[in-house]
Amino acid sequence: MCGIALIVSGIRVDSSQLVTNCSCPSLQLLQTCSYSAEDIESALRRRGPDSVGATSIGLTCGEHDDCSLQSFVQIEEAVGNGCGNELCGELRFFGATLQLRGVRPVVQPLIDALGNVLVYNGEIFGGIDLSSDSNDTEVLMQCLGQCCSCVSHIEECRSSCCSEGSQKSVLELLSGVRGPWALIYWQGSSKTLWFGRDALGRRSLLVHWPTDHDPRLLLSSVSPSSIQQHYETDDEKGKNGHDFWEELPCGVYSLSMSTLKVDERIVGIVKKHEWTDSKLVELMAWNRTSIEPATTESVQRTPLAAAHRVLMALRESIMRRTVSYRIYQELRTSHGQQRYGPVAVLFSGGLDSMIIAALLHGCIGSKYEIDLLNISFDGESAPDRITARDGLKELTKIAPSRRWNLVEIDADLPKLKSEMKHVMSLINPSKTYMDLNIGTALWLAAGGDGWLYEEARIFDGAQNRIKYKSEARILLVGSGADEQCAGYGRHKTKFRNKSWIGLHEEMKLDMQRIWKRNLGRDDRCIADNGKEARFPFLDEDVIRTLLDIPLWEIANLDQPSGVGDKKILREVARLLGLNEAAALPKRAIQFGSRIARESNRKNFGSNRAANQASAGSVVIY
Repeated sequence: MCGIALIVSGIRVDSSQLVTNCSCPSLQLLQTCSYSAEDIESALRRRGPDSVGATSIGLTCGEHDDCSLQSFVQIEEAVGNGCGNELCGELRFFGATLQLRGVRPVVQPLIDALGNVLVYNGEIFGGIDLSSDSNDTEVLMQCLGQCCSCVSHIEECRSSCCSEGSQKSVLELLSGVRGPWALIYWQGSSKTLWFGRDALGRRSLLVHWPTDHDPRLLLSSVSPSSIQQHYETDDEKGKNGHDFWEELPCGVYSLSMSTLKVDERIVGIVKKHEWTDSKLVELMAWNRTSIEPATTESVQRTPLAAAHRVLMALRESIMRRTVSYRIYQELRTSHGQQRYGPVAVLFSGGLDSMIIAALLHGCIGSKYEIDLLNISFDGESAPDRITARDGLKELTKIAPSRRWNLVEIDADLPKLKSEMKHVMSLINPSKTYMDLNIGTALWLAAGGDGWLYEEARIFDGAQNRIKYKSEARILLVGSGADEQCAGYGRHKTKFRNKSWIGLHEEMKLDMQRIWKRNLGRDDRCIADNGKEARFPFLDEDVIRTLLDIPLWEIANLDQPSGVGDKKILREVARLLGLNEAAALPKRAIQFGSRIARESNRKNFGSNRAANQASAGSVVIY
């Protein structure tokens, strides 16, 4: 997990071709701006503890409006480049690295001999060849450096600009990458800035479009917490606040620098591009061929063959996310620990986390331990604490030789005043009590600082707990399972009201908005601990496998909770020998950890008052 950011200043950004909530102002430079470079760099540092770097690109042009642009790297001050040209704009890149691949240290931003600059936060699991000892960012930089200078890359452009039409464009290259990513890339030859995030939005990237109050274009993995999250407009006399940041919608964007100037300023034109990979386009449409069953009998069948397919797809997904990392051994040596688990699981003992833990056992070597991170705001009484201990027993039965570390992380909400302020900055621009509850639970759980649970460790009638902090840098999370397998209560409501078609449409909506509702927020809260969240259920092949299975084999919502919801995953659990976990009902982290109950009491006085106010969706002011 890395932190990346960019500040674009001195450039008139034209985003009229985008459909966004922003309104670009008449761009006059103001004396003060909301966030400094130091604010952003400090916020990124927690995400990327291995190294932090910054690089600037300066843009210069002559006195005439139609002059050609020139760029140069690593400017120190706003001065000319020695050719009599005036500095017109600046692009300042920031990169903080948490390195999980490769055998030598990598410091971002990366700069190549052509003057291209890259900051990257992601993992490459397909689309680009990558050996086990290679680093994703370095390999991607090499591939980007071989791309043509075309932005649209239509056939006419390809024939005239590219050598025999054989080079890929930046857009084509990024469309083919499989895995979670967010990136910012300056292509020196075309004077074009590329930025974006993968089609599912598994990595956070926030954007501030230029306004009268701050005419810069800013991109960042996370919002700094040094200023107020809202500011007010003069024309509305301070009555309405406007968010500074917004989640950048998934996709690839270009900011092309024009050779023309307006008001003595370089013009940069922003465009959003369509994915060029047909398989990715088809996947993101999230269409299922078999939605309505022909007979009642077909709904009642046990989907054994389908469950085997899902099991194999999930196993491959976890293998991609955990195996062949040379960094494992280096980390173990540097920690000087005899005991070490390179991978942890966000663990409630529920269906999704039990499947992930059992499959992880089959993917990594027996010499490694597996940390199971469990968060509770009600001690031993929280539902997720109870199911986690039961889940540990079931995992021990199917894998007795594995060292399982159930890390019990206890929290007391009234005592978390400064921590809650910090989490508020992490969830930004999300801003409801539900977002804060989930974000706080994820942030504390990912920290991995708790107590080892060992049932037999009792001395003098009292349990003697052992302090433990997980050093795992990879955290497997079950996000996407409920959206794809009908695990939410609203899915049952939609099925009851609009049958199979209604259920399919609701699940499709969930998947197409998961980047905005869940993944950006979750990424920011987990990564703040120097951990990388990985989502096995959101692997491209897993999504494709689930879409190829008839909907009635995925779920049967005529059946009770704990039976028909996520029907396919319950069968996967049984195939793994997890019979008890296969029967557990869905329980969200904010309820299973009991943070929602404690938050309701703190902010609304009681659960009843909170329910009457629909507390989960209430915006925090």
